[in-house]
Amino acid sequence: MSDRSYRRPRVLSQLREHLRDTFWFAPTAGLVCVLVLWGAAAELDAEIISSLQDQQEYEIIEDLIELANDAKTIVTTISSAMMTFIGVVFSISLVAVQMASGQLTPRVVRIFVRSRITKATFSVFLATFLLSLLVLTSFESKTDPRLVTSVPFVQGVLTMVMVGLSMLLFIAFVTSMLRLMQVGPVVDRIAREAMHAVVRQPGGEREPAPLAAESAWVPYNGRAGVLRDVNVARLVRIARRQGVVLRLIPRIGDFVVPGTPMLAVHGTGELSRRALSYTVSVGVERTFHQDLGFGLRQLSDIALRALSAAVNDPTTAVQCLDRIVQFLTVVARKPLGAVHHRDGNGEVRLVQDVPGWTDLVDLALAEVRLHSAGNPQVSRRLLAGIDDLLLIAPGERKEPLIRHRALLVQAVERAVPEAAEREFALLPDRQGIG
Repeated sequence: MSDRSYRRPRVLSQLREHLRDTFWFAPTAGLVCVLVLWGAAAELDAEIISSLQDQQEYEIIEDLIELANDAKTIVTTISSAMMTFIGVVFSISLVAVQMASGQLTPRVVRIFVRSRITKATFSVFLATFLLSLLVLTSFESKTDPRLVTSVPFVQGVLTMVMVGLSMLLFIAFVTSMLRLMQVGPVVDRIAREAMHAVVRQPGGEREPAPLAAESAWVPYNGRAGVLRDVNVARLVRIARRQGVVLRLIPRIGDFVVPGTPMLAVHGTGELSRRALSYTVSVGVERTFHQDLGFGLRQLSDIALRALSAAVNDPTTAVQCLDRIVQFLTVVARKPLGAVHHRDGNGEVRLVQDVPGWTDLVDLALAEVRLHSAGNPQVSRRLLAGIDDLLLIAPGERKEPLIRHRALLVQAVERAVPEAAEREFALLPDRQGIG
C-alpha cells in the first residue's frame, strides 16, 4: 500500500487550477462584483433619501447634496485617471516579465499569470474605474431636497474605499514585480510550487496488486498538445460504474497527438468513448497541478541558461542546485512509480504512471552536470548535494546518485588538466565557493 492514507481527489480541483492559469477570470469576477456592490449602494442611497424625506429632514438632505457635489469632482478625476494608471501598471508588468524571462527562462511568465497580487491589482483597478463611471450616472441635476430621489453618498464613500484599496495593492504589486526580477524569489517560488505538487501527489504502491488483462484502449481524439492533467475523480467514477480499471498510458507532461492511445482498459466491462469526454486536459504548456517533474525542469532550465557562455552566472546555477537538492531530499523516501487511485470502497480504478526516482534524478542532475565540468563553483556544489542525498536515500536508490557522481568526477578530470585545480574543483562545498 502507499505510504499514507489515500485521499480522494477533489472534483473541482482541476477547474480551480485551470482558472488560476488564466488571467481573465479574476478581472471579470471583479467587474461583476462591483456591479452588485454599486446596485446595493445605489439602493441604500435611495432608501436613505426616502427615509429622510418621510421624516422631513430636509436640512440633512441638503448637506448630503453638498457633500455629493464636492465628491463628484473627485469621482470625475478618478474615472479619467484610472485608465491611465492601469496603462502604467500594465507597462511595468510587461517590462518586469520581459526582463525575468530573458534572464531566467520564458516559463517564469506563468508565475506572473498565476500571481494573486497581479490579478487582484488589475481586478481592483478595473473595478474602481467601472464604479466611478457608474457613480457618475447616479448624480441628479435636481437640488431641491423635496424632489431628489437619490444622492450618491454611500456610492461616493465606496469609491473612496476602492481608491484606497487600489493604492495599497499598487504598493504590493510593485513589490511583487521587483521580486519577479530577482533570481532568489523566482527560484523559491518554483521550488514551493514543486513541493506542493509532491504533497498533492499520492504515493506509489509498494506492492501493487496485479491488474486484469488489458481488454481495450481508448485513443486520444482532441487537439495535439501537452497533457496537463486528468480529471481523476471523473475517471474513477466512470471506471467504478463500468467495473473496470483504467490505466493512463502517457505521463503528465507528455506531448500527445490525435489517434495515439490515451487510456488502457483492464477488465471485461464495456467503456463508452463518449463517457470519457472532458477527462483529460491538453494545452500548450505544462503545469504544476499533477506534473511531478515540471519544477525540476524549470530549475534545470534556469541553471543551464546561467551556465551558458552568454550569461556565465554560476551563482544562479548554485541557487538552482540548492532547490534541486531540496526537492530530491523530499522525494528520496517517497514511494514513487505508478499511482493507484481508488474509489470510495478502496478498489483501484485508475493507474497513473509518474516519474520514478531514477527519472527525477536524471532530470535534476544530468544536464547541469554536463555543463558544470569547467566551473568549480558548480561542480563543488553538485558534489556536495549528491553526497548529502547519498546519506538520505535508501540503499536501492543510491545507484543513480553514485552514477552521476562518478560521471561528474570523470568530466572534471578531462576538463581540468592541472592537478591542483582539479582537486579544488572536486572538493564538495554546499556554497560552491563560499
